[in-house]
Amino acid sequence: MAKSVLNVEPRLRSGKGGSRKVRAEGLVPAIVYGKGIDTLNLRIEPKALQKAISTDAGWNALITLKGNGPFDGKVVILKDMQIDPIRRNVLHVDFHAIDLKKKISVMVPVHVAGKSEGEKMGGSLQIVRHELEILCLPTDIPPSIEIDVSSLQIGDVVHIEDIVLPESTEAPHDVNFTVLTVVGLKAEVEEEPEEGVEAVEIGEEAEISEESGEE
Repeated sequence: MAKSVLNVEPRLRSGKGGSRKVRAEGLVPAIVYGKGIDTLNLRIEPKALQKAISTDAGWNALITLKGNGPFDGKVVILKDMQIDPIRRNVLHVDFHAIDLKKKISVMVPVHVAGKSEGEKMGGSLQIVRHELEILCLPTDIPPSIEIDVSSLQIGDVVHIEDIVLPESTEAPHDVNFTVLTVVGLKAEVEEEPEEGVEAVEIGEEAEISEESGEE
């Protein structure tokens, strides 16, 4: 499991005013929350934050916070990150403090391996769920859930119960939902020349009848 260390500083002022001041200083405002702890206000260097989450695990990287405060040594995962839609800079970050000995629920990306037989025959692969909810210990979070599609034919469907998950992980679900499927090409809409031909034939017959009448 990917692990990172992130140096952070305490943030004295909370609320929108405090966040604006932090951003004006070129830093990112953040909070840490979790079971059994009070919400902690932090500020972070943007480059340090980017480095901490730039791992194969992405948002599921286990991050150990370092700094002068009650947050020092706590292991967290990224729960939410607000990004400016225009400038694309990070506006705010939420971290969730976790217990390495207790299972947590995380979203893990789906990774497709191979090319299906159905695709080779002209069909297409449709991924319905790009992420799956997984329940496991923080140290057992897989970087992705791999699904081998090489044997799938057109019309085949892979449900959540068909997927072999890594050891010590489970996918909580009430419905056996579809994860991906292989579909065929849409049937081409046939032109209907028959009606046109029939109309021409009727017209020709009318002309013949008129000519017959003239005779």
